[in-house]
Amino acid sequence: MTGIPASAAGGASAAKGAASGTTAPGVVPASGAVPGAAGAVASGVSGGDSGAKSARGGKLTAAAVNQASVWNIANLLTMLRLLLVPGFVALMLADGGYDPAWRSFAWAAFAVAMITDLFDGHLARTYNLVTDFGKIADPIADKAIMGAALICLSALGDLPWWVTAVILGRELGITLLRFLVIRYGVIPASRGGKLKTLTQGVAVGMYVLALTGPLATLRFWVMAAAVVLTVATGLDYVRQAIVLRRQGIAERKAALEETEA
Repeated sequence: MTGIPASAAGGASAAKGAASGTTAPGVVPASGAVPGAAGAVASGVSGGDSGAKSARGGKLTAAAVNQASVWNIANLLTMLRLLLVPGFVALMLADGGYDPAWRSFAWAAFAVAMITDLFDGHLARTYNLVTDFGKIADPIADKAIMGAALICLSALGDLPWWVTAVILGRELGITLLRFLVIRYGVIPASRGGKLKTLTQGVAVGMYVLALTGPLATLRFWVMAAAVVLTVATGLDYVRQAIVLRRQGIAERKAALEETEA
């Protein structure tokens, strides 16, 4: 009898069916046949592309969220306080700087700046809006409005220059210290610092209004308390900066030793 053996014919039919993506009638494909493998490869390639696209999309989404988080209500109030500084100076020095009406308008601008300082910190802590930008920009905004008020008051002869020098020297020094140790971490505003800011705000506000009589005596003692708090909290920030720097150096040294080991 002539012809091709059945097993060989079946093998040829199976091979042809595998090549064409079909299975010959009566031939059961072996486990792990080519169509399944090809499908798996195609699925893997497609899944890999989808995974890569998903990862890139996730990174872009995360970056967008991080970028948008800076523009929260707390940071916007901080920016508003910065914008109030030139307006306050213009009102403070209007008409020679001694007109009661213009001084009242200047006090209103100063009061708005101080109130926004209280609100932005409260909102940031309550609604978890604390950002590194806010930690740095908030004290800068405080110092800008406070420095403008102190310099104007001393230039007009309402406040001794040594008071302005002590307060501004401390504020600028602590700001510089924050930037010097920022590689090790951010020094957040303390409760003592907030109390200092509030006391300074009340004292400077009383001086901006150009009060006389018993209120003028009261504002002197309020300013004295503000100067004491300014110096005390400044020393505390220096202590925090030293501790933060030591911790940062120790952590880097430990990480380096672990890497070498």
